[in-house]
Amino acid sequence: MPRYCRQKSQLGIYHVMIRGVGQMNIFHDDEDRRRFMSILLKIKGENNFELYSYSLMPNHLHLLIKEVEDSISRIMKRFGVSYVYHFNQKYNRVGHLFQDRFRSEIIDTEQYFLGCSRYIHNNSVAAGLAQHPEDYPWSSYTYYMNEHDDNKLLNKDFLLDHFSVNRAEAILKLKEFTECNNMDEYLECDDIVPEPGLKRIDWQDALAGILEKHKINLEELRTTRNKSKRNAVLQEIKVTSKLSTRELSRLLGISKDTIFRA
Repeated sequence: MPRYCRQKSQLGIYHVMIRGVGQMNIFHDDEDRRRFMSILLKIKGENNFELYSYSLMPNHLHLLIKEVEDSISRIMKRFGVSYVYHFNQKYNRVGHLFQDRFRSEIIDTEQYFLGCSRYIHNNSVAAGLAQHPEDYPWSSYTYYMNEHDDNKLLNKDFLLDHFSVNRAEAILKLKEFTECNNMDEYLECDDIVPEPGLKRIDWQDALAGILEKHKINLEELRTTRNKSKRNAVLQEIKVTSKLSTRELSRLLGISKDTIFRA
C-alpha cells in the first residue's frame, strides 16, 4: 500500500498516536514506560519539540506535540528506532513493534487543542484502567494537577494559560474541564472564563501603546487583510497582557482561533 502524504499543521501542533502491531502491548512493565520517557526526553533535547500532553497505554500511546526545529516525522522516527531497539533486546524478539507509521492529526484551533488534551487525559478512564484521570500514573495529567510537580518533558504553561494566569486557579479549571462531559457546553460557560492577568486600566494602557507602536487602531486590527501585521500585533498583545485566548477574544472582538493562530 502506498504511503500517503502527511498533512502539515500551520501551528506545528499534532495529536500523535502509535499502536502496537497486531494490537500487541508495547509496554509490559513500568521499566518500559520509564525507558520510553527517558528516550523521549533525550530526543527532546536534540530536536527541541514541545510536548503538551501524553498518555502511555498498554498497547498504544498518545502525544500532543509541537514540532519546533525538526519535523514530526523525523522526531517520531528517531523515537521509534530507539524504543524498538530497547524492546526487542529486552524481550529477545525481532521484527516490527509498531503498526505501520504513526497516526497523526493536525491541531488547528484552540477548541481542538483543548479537546484533544482532554481526550488524552481521559484515555485511561475510557479504557477502564482508572476511575479518574488523576489515578493513572502514566499520563501528563498527574503533573498538571500538582502546581509544584515539574516534568522536564512538558510545557505546562501553554495549556494552563488557556484557563488562567494564576496557576492554582488554572489547575482547578483544567480539572473541571477534563471532567466535563460536554466540551462544547464547557467552552461556552461564562463562569469558566479566566480572570485577566492585568488590571483593566493597565490592560487598556498597554493595548493603546501596542496599537500606537504598530500604527493601527482596534477596528483596523479586526478587519485587516495583512495577516503578518495582524499576527505581529496579536503576538505582542498576548505576551504583554498574559491574558487567556478567550479573554483576549472577548476584549478585542477577534475570534479565538485567529488569536490562537497568531
